[in-house]
Amino acid sequence: MRTEFFTGLNTRFGGLCLTSLLAGLALAVLPLGASAQEAAQTAATFERGDVAWMLTATLLVLMMVVPGLALFYGGLVRAKNVLSVLSQVLVVFSLVLMLWVAYGYSAVFSDGNTLFGSFTQFAFLKGFAPDSVGNTPIAGLPDYLFVAFQSTFAGITAALVVGAFAERIRFRAVLLFSALWFTLSYIPMAHTVWGGGWLGEMGAIDFAGGTVVHINAGVAGLVAAWFVGKRLGYGHAALKPHNLPLTWIGAMLLWVGWFGFNAGSAAAADGVAALAFINTLLATAAAVLGWTGLEAITKGHPSALGAASGAVAGLVGITPACGTVGPLGAIVIGFASGVACVWGVTGLKRLLRADDTADVFGVHGVGGIVGALLTGVFSAQSLGGTVADMDIGHQLWVQAVSIGFTVAWCAVVTALILLLVRALVGLRVSEEAERTGLDISTHGESAYES
Repeated sequence: MRTEFFTGLNTRFGGLCLTSLLAGLALAVLPLGASAQEAAQTAATFERGDVAWMLTATLLVLMMVVPGLALFYGGLVRAKNVLSVLSQVLVVFSLVLMLWVAYGYSAVFSDGNTLFGSFTQFAFLKGFAPDSVGNTPIAGLPDYLFVAFQSTFAGITAALVVGAFAERIRFRAVLLFSALWFTLSYIPMAHTVWGGGWLGEMGAIDFAGGTVVHINAGVAGLVAAWFVGKRLGYGHAALKPHNLPLTWIGAMLLWVGWFGFNAGSAAAADGVAALAFINTLLATAAAVLGWTGLEAITKGHPSALGAASGAVAGLVGITPACGTVGPLGAIVIGFASGVACVWGVTGLKRLLRADDTADVFGVHGVGGIVGALLTGVFSAQSLGGTVADMDIGHQLWVQAVSIGFTVAWCAVVTALILLLVRALVGLRVSEEAERTGLDISTHGESAYES
């Protein structure tokens, strides 16, 4: 996310009440008074093209979550659990939006320490108004628009984790976990990278959320999968996706919506947004080819699920780099992410002994790590990127530190949260409820009536 800080105009809404014709005439003929001067000076000025693009980008990110991510995950689970996953994605996303307005935005984008800003400075958007500017890092946008755009990032990050423990977790445990994880993992990561914390000051490049969103969610998913435990029958029976067309459609909706995610992080309708746009296009295509080709070689057949997963892997990989690398660099990053994530959901998954239902770590964790590292290579102007005089070795070190911190912080915080949630409400449904399916046992409804 580009966060260029400008000196913003502090705007206030006030009204001048013309209570009589005489007062109106007086205002027309008298010299400009102090109050009118103040109104003129504080009148908000926006670039309409930027505002229109950012409104569109916010809608695109919303589409990534509902229906995109929900359908992607929904197709991967068994028929008896599809409604539970759709509900978890929607309700978790909605919960985080409320928390974002209550204190999340303030804790990320206000002054504080290296991990947290103030939880009260902008609580419930205090001091904001429809035409106000200057309370966000992007002074050229209405405050409300920037808050809305960033809220979708917070919401989708928490919703991504749902795929790791799908089909066996209690609904109330999901909600409590998501609220705590948003507060203690997402907020500090977003603040330290985008809100003025030490990783941002150190020079870590994360244009749209490689560490903040994908590695963060991927590690949380892996730890949560360990804590919640394997599904009944895992490793002994085939727990196949029940509807691959749903997953394929979800992946394609994610690709379309990701243009808002990546190009929208330019926070303007400009050349940086155009660069992020074409990089998102090319990297995803390269990842589809990389995953499909490797699958054809190793398994003897290219699968539709593999192609769709490759698209998501490429989107994840290019996210931190999309605004700073050139198109050729994007192709390399996308291809490398697609190939690496095939191993992430097969060999690495077996090594980790985790029942990560939707391969959250294998795709988002592994793809995010690959993308974040290669950002430190292909952002160099000498390799087609936009960063002049970049020391690739030093930048690789900075990127590695940011990855290491993200993994360590998220793993520890997630483990502590899960211990607390398990003590308070329990993590896993009963064996009977799991065999029946969460659609019936938790939500009292079925997706497919016979």
